[in-house]
Amino acid sequence: MKGIILAGGTGSRLYPCTKVTNKHLLPVYNKPMIYYPLKTLVDAGIKEILIVSGSGHAGHFVNLLGSGKEFGVRLSYEVQEEAGGIAHALALAESFIDNDDMVLILGDNIFEDNIKNYVDEFKAQGGGARIFLKEVGMKAAKRFGIAVVEGNKVKYVEEKPENPKSNLAMTGLYMFDSKVFDIIKTLSPSTRGELEITDAIERYVRFGNCYNSLIKGYWSDAGAFESLNRASNLVRKNEATEEDHWSDTDDFTETFKFPSKDDDTKTIIEKLSLLAKKQTEVLDYLSKKQNKSFSTGYF
Repeated sequence: MKGIILAGGTGSRLYPCTKVTNKHLLPVYNKPMIYYPLKTLVDAGIKEILIVSGSGHAGHFVNLLGSGKEFGVRLSYEVQEEAGGIAHALALAESFIDNDDMVLILGDNIFEDNIKNYVDEFKAQGGGARIFLKEVGMKAAKRFGIAVVEGNKVKYVEEKPENPKSNLAMTGLYMFDSKVFDIIKTLSPSTRGELEITDAIERYVRFGNCYNSLIKGYWSDAGAFESLNRASNLVRKNEATEEDHWSDTDDFTETFKFPSKDDDTKTIIEKLSLLAKKQTEVLDYLSKKQNKSFSTGYF
């Protein structure tokens, strides 16, 4: 089983931050974005990993990650000369995969789940494809590829539907056997001029050999400013130390002012919203701390 991280693209939604570097090197809380998909693969026991990036900043990944020795893996690199879609980028990994099975993860996707059990399930599956889904609102479903499932089998997929048939969004995590490369060679560019990974998945669905797993923990992409901020906050909740947490709370008490009779309605609502948000953070922290005290040494 080998791993592939797709870290290309222009990062236009994060401009001007991406004017001088690849978006996958921007920070998500306290680490470069690329560290998170890399950790997902490392924790799953994947030892050989290919990073596919654009030509503009390929050397930056090598400077940051090197051979992979620091992470206990062997890293290889491939350059996607032009943006042609996820399937187009995946096709560049054919010689690296060399008939093995693979885990494909988008470099701007951050997962809380440890996927090692899913890797074992895919090995037992005996080939085909497996996609990873997360429940979202129907409005949000329009922004993703969606899947209709029956048990653990996928029955239908569609990319960014105008009228979604499901609220199960396809995340940026996939598992394929090496037949995916033969499928990609038969694909035609979409109206966006790209080879769509959803079209490749649809072939597996048609063959009756596409399965699904539901993501249990948080999942976020980090490809736009709002989602980048959201991803940072999700990671912070897991990784902030007790000292970090209470330092932030101390700062809050120094700057926060309760609503007064002189405030207009908008200001009062904003102040109460800030207070409610901070209260939720503190309660989440205390709940998490209590749960850890009952833990049997997970960390």
